[in-house]
This record gives sequence, C-alpha cells and structure tokens, in this order.
Amino acid sequence: MKFPITLNPKFVRILHITLLSITGALILLLVIGTIFGIARSDDAKPLLQLGKTSDTGQTVQAYNEDIRVFSGLGRLRIPLSNQSTLILSIAFPYYHNDTAFTEELAAKTDDLKSIASNYFSSLPAVRVNQIDEEKAKSEILLLYNNALRLGNIEALYFSDMMILDAGL
Repeated sequence: MKFPITLNPKFVRILHITLLSITGALILLLVIGTIFGIARSDDAKPLLQLGKTSDTGQTVQAYNEDIRVFSGLGRLRIPLSNQSTLILSIAFPYYHNDTAFTEELAAKTDDLKSIASNYFSSLPAVRVNQIDEEKAKSEILLLYNNALRLGNIEALYFSDMMILDAGL
C-alpha cells in the first residue's frame, strides 16, 4: 500500500534556496582562499599555527606539560661480586604525552633491569663498598639511552640504595 507524500511547495523552495546559498558560500570561500594562496609570497609567515610556538615562530611540541617519573623497574636486588646484595630503585623523568617512548619503556623494562644488574654485578669486589653514585648514574644512563630507540632519558635517580653484606 502506497501513501502519497505531498510536500509544501514553499518548503521545497526554501530548502532549495538554502542549499544553493550554502554551496555558493563554500565555492566563494574556496576561490578566495586559492587566490590568496597564489598571491602570497613564499617566505610569508603562517596566518594560523596550531600548537605552541617558540620565539623563532617554530612550533614546539607540548611534551613539557606532562612530565612524570618512571619507576616501573621496581626495587632491584642485585648480587654483587663480593657475595653481597645491592638493593636499588631506579627512577627517571619522561614525557607522558610521548606515547611511542612510553610504550618502548614499558616493553623494555626487563632489558633496563638487566642493564643495571649487569653493571653493578660486574664491579670488582674492591669497588662494591665504595660505589661512586654519580659515575654509576652517568654510565647506566649511557647504557639505557643506547638501548632505547624512540627517545632518551635525561636523568636517573637512585633511591633505596643499600648494600647487604653476605656475612650478616
């Protein structure tokens, strides 16, 4: 069964004129933009720029807005060459908005733990009780950054650093 639909001719005319007006305005906007783009010099500054800008006018990534501390390595228990055990927690700042680097850190957590364990367990027995913390940080930082491909770690923090003697 068919039901006839009758449209008000006045409504159809208003709809037609509205759609033609919108189409005409879009075409006019495209023509004006094209002419403006052609007439503009090649060394002109952008009219509209998304994101933050530096003093030179270059867009700056807004990573510095959300700096967090990565402590996903947990507390490491590292056997040392003199039969002692080093208890150590390593943390470092990273940009949470850098998704690729954040995912790489999560994927390489075991590798980062191994790097720190191998570094401290390879120290000679005479140096174990006299660990130079700043030297250890800089050497481990270099090893970590060599292992990472999508970003760099800028600083390391050691906490809970203590040596438990085997004789106790």
